[in-house]
Amino acid sequence: MMAQMVHRKSRNFSPIGFFECEAKGLLWLKEAEKIGGPRVVDVYEWGEDYLDIERIAPTSATVESAYDFGQALAKMHDMGAESFGAPPAHYDGTCYFGPLQDPVEMDCGNWDNVVDYYAEGRLIPMVELGLRRGVLTHADMELTEDVCTALPHLMGAAAEDKPARVHGDLWSGNVMWTNTSSEGNTLGHGEAVLIDPAAHGGHREEDLSMLALFGMSYLNEILRGYQSVHPLKKGFESRRTLWQLYPIAGHCVFFGGGYVSQYRSMCHQLLRSL
Repeated sequence: MMAQMVHRKSRNFSPIGFFECEAKGLLWLKEAEKIGGPRVVDVYEWGEDYLDIERIAPTSATVESAYDFGQALAKMHDMGAESFGAPPAHYDGTCYFGPLQDPVEMDCGNWDNVVDYYAEGRLIPMVELGLRRGVLTHADMELTEDVCTALPHLMGAAAEDKPARVHGDLWSGNVMWTNTSSEGNTLGHGEAVLIDPAAHGGHREEDLSMLALFGMSYLNEILRGYQSVHPLKKGFESRRTLWQLYPIAGHCVFFGGGYVSQYRSMCHQLLRSL
């Protein structure tokens, strides 16, 4: 292992299990590589306050690499998980979501349906945290509870999906593109590499909706590739806002500001669609 090929993530006084959780999540997602899943950054070593991973030489996405990534992502999701809310394999500690400087606990569990998982394990806990931090209000909780009550209707056919093996924080910044293999060889064409997951058993549309949240190069090509392997349930485009509620609620907690009004607007939009 050459020193220049190692990237060290570190943080003093990091939450208990933070870097172990990320490492185990990467390794869990990486299991899908054997069936054509996306490349996941190599994990070398971790401790209480650091994680050593493969250093990626970045490049830009192309139409071809985006389509290939979509196909690979579908295969990773299809690897599945034991349940909704399941943590990465071989990890039984606390799971986390959010930026390195302010990660928050992400509930794990063994929900047998996606409606209860999304309400009890994601939306309600994040809004409760927003209440405790003083950035969200009791009215926001009532609004969130209304959305949770409507989840069976909002999810429609997607509620029938089985648990997928999801990255969990798949915004564009956590998808790197490279022309270099993990052995240092030049690839014939570029490929995506996944980093910084909040890996868990979830719904495949969580990852796909987060890709669209802050902008993603060649998103349509990614979706075309994805659907060539695993067609999505009818109405996926109308459900994007639903799956984006959790990360936006998280941004309310982390950053406040305009994300609060955005979260409220998204909830109202979903309720008006009923």
